[in-house]
Amino acid sequence: MRPLLYSINVTLDGCCDHRAGIADEDIHRNAARNIEQADALLFGRVTYEMMESAWRPVPSGAKPDWMEPWMEPFARTIDAAKKYVVSSTLNQVDWNSELVRGDLGNAVQKLKSESGRGLLTGGVTLPRALAELGLIDEYEFVVHPRLAGHGPTLFAGLSKYVDLKLVSRSELASGAVVMRYEPKR
Repeated sequence: MRPLLYSINVTLDGCCDHRAGIADEDIHRNAARNIEQADALLFGRVTYEMMESAWRPVPSGAKPDWMEPWMEPFARTIDAAKKYVVSSTLNQVDWNSELVRGDLGNAVQKLKSESGRGLLTGGVTLPRALAELGLIDEYEFVVHPRLAGHGPTLFAGLSKYVDLKLVSRSELASGAVVMRYEPKR
């Protein structure tokens, strides 16, 4: 059974807007390591489209003006990864991706039941639904030493508590803290 890891960058005041974090080499290295350790990524439509627009190579091979050289390993890693996209509105996907349709719980249980190292998810809406269904096996919060003063926040609207047990903690050079938790079962 493949475990499902949820990983998200979040500010100290709970903002998980991808533009609010500190984008540095350590953050990208941590994210690339997570992707490398998984068999596939599991995205909702919004996260998939956001990642594709930022990290999918353009046909000419030119790098975007904003991409620093230390971002390139992450770009290559996410580009090569197998992706599953949960969406009822997209008719097709590419970028090494496959649509996931139907009952979310059954579809994700099927993906998890396959042999392999694991699945990795991120974002906001899909992970909330996965948490509701008890399908996330490990939570990783990369907490940035920043106050954003705005949202979105994680797991807004969750119908019940999910109690977690800390399994590891490490600090990055920026002062961001990577904390991994498992659900108490």
